[in-house]
Amino acid sequence: MTANDRLTVAVLGPGGIGGLLAALLSKAGHRVICLAGDETARTLRTTGIQVRSGLFGDFTADVETDTELREPVDACLIAVKATALDAALTRVPPTALGDALIVPFLNGVEHPQTLRSRYRPDRVAPAVIRAESTRVAPGQIEHASPFAEIDLTGDPVPRGHLDTLAQALDAAGPTTRVLDDETATLWAKMSFLAPFALLTTHHALPLGDVRTRHREELTSLVEETAAVSRACGGPADPAQALARYDAFPPSTKSSMQRDAEAGRPLELDAIGGALLRAAERHGLSAPVTARLVQELRTAAH
Repeated sequence: MTANDRLTVAVLGPGGIGGLLAALLSKAGHRVICLAGDETARTLRTTGIQVRSGLFGDFTADVETDTELREPVDACLIAVKATALDAALTRVPPTALGDALIVPFLNGVEHPQTLRSRYRPDRVAPAVIRAESTRVAPGQIEHASPFAEIDLTGDPVPRGHLDTLAQALDAAGPTTRVLDDETATLWAKMSFLAPFALLTTHHALPLGDVRTRHREELTSLVEETAAVSRACGGPADPAQALARYDAFPPSTKSSMQRDAEAGRPLELDAIGGALLRAAERHGLSAPVTARLVQELRTAAH
């Protein structure tokens, strides 16, 4: 994988995030293979991926599709939900990957270990994306946020591999940077995501209403999450986190909230469960998190 080359990129899970990245990379001239079930694969083969975006414009991108990876690629972007990860990985046999980077765009902090137990540990390069993007139908993506930013990391991954993929992603549209500290990168996302996801889903309200009507609860949750992040080696700045929430458009919803509205399984264990497990490992109390996770689990049943 060398800079400025046309890359071959597999995308496992062409939904809100995966579909957006697949379309942008294809539009930029890279070869993209979307891995999905039969019905979605047939749709994408026929119609391509249609994107509606205030930032990137409205366009349709052609992609290749398959139900399983059958050839080496430069990178495989994993953009399925944490709840579907184990089943989805059957579409990516380790023997088919060649020297490819495995790039998970998953919520939470525990999935890199899962992937490194299955694939080459020095090719697993976790990524964090900041964007609100939704699959409204197979092959139809609505990118609603006025930004799309990617942080690419991976402590054991050769830096040149990370830089090459980052350059391709950045040139395709999303502002992309490579960060040295994998733990800090993942916990920076977790520290922002956990309070946002748990509270918008629990109260069934967009972020604007949560940050005004449930400010005290939000503040407590941000402080709990920051303490756990600090103990794990991540960033911890509750005031900065609150300022970021305040800067977001008030209508912003979390992906967990959208899953709840659609009756889909929640990434509750990958986000809230992982946060509680990390707190327990470090002997920390997280009562607000524990209560919200328990109430959401009860509601889901």
